[in-house]
Amino acid sequence: MKILFVGDVVGSPGRQMVQDYLPKLKQTYHPNFTIINGENAASGKGINEKIYRGFIEQGAQAVTLGNHAWDKKEIFDFIDKADKMVRPANFPEGTPGKGLTFIKDNGVELAIINLQGRTFMPPLDDPFTKADELIKEAKKRTNLIFVDFHAEATSEKQAMAWYLNGRVSAIVGTHTHVQTADDRILPDGTAYITDVGMTGPYDEILGTDKEAVIKKFLTSLPVRFEIPKTGRTQLSGFLVDVDSSSGKATKVKRILINDDHPFFT
Repeated sequence: MKILFVGDVVGSPGRQMVQDYLPKLKQTYHPNFTIINGENAASGKGINEKIYRGFIEQGAQAVTLGNHAWDKKEIFDFIDKADKMVRPANFPEGTPGKGLTFIKDNGVELAIINLQGRTFMPPLDDPFTKADELIKEAKKRTNLIFVDFHAEATSEKQAMAWYLNGRVSAIVGTHTHVQTADDRILPDGTAYITDVGMTGPYDEILGTDKEAVIKKFLTSLPVRFEIPKTGRTQLSGFLVDVDSSSGKATKVKRILINDDHPFFT
């Protein structure tokens, strides 16, 4: 079984890259499951129902979120009805939405878990103990478990990877928007990358207008961060081959598409 994950989609440039390249990626790699992180998909912060449904219509079977999950207030109107959307599971009890969902292909189920880190991030419940709880629940139905760990610190992401080694098929880091080159399979069969990277503006800073970000560093004054709607773009992704019976990863591949790394079928 193959799992394709598309990293942090940022604004309309990111959504356009998904529209342009997801069909090509599917045609080339034939993934059984496709997951998109969409927490920045609406103007760079948050997601709305139209965008969520657009991702599903374009071929994603699930959409993960992160710390910007609640930045568009309309999410509260549809998140409980969005059965293929997962927000970080370690938000406090009673938070709308869910942190675990299941998707199916030809009778094989994949569990998708979303967690958020706590280092340099808003304080939430412990993601490690929440992972224990959800993995136990998921394994009642399937050995195929995919985790999106939305976190800032590389050390926390690596700690989570080693903590879950052998218990999940893959754990991918999101949030920092810069793709790391440490893709690997851990000794007990868990695929890992510290950060998949972002999908959106290429010549900006983390997808945000670079002039505004530079001004912020130079002056320490408040600035308005905007997502440029024109310019070069990129798509970042991660492909994992998994043994459908054991749930162990057998192969991983980083995907990076931009003008410096053109996509060839």
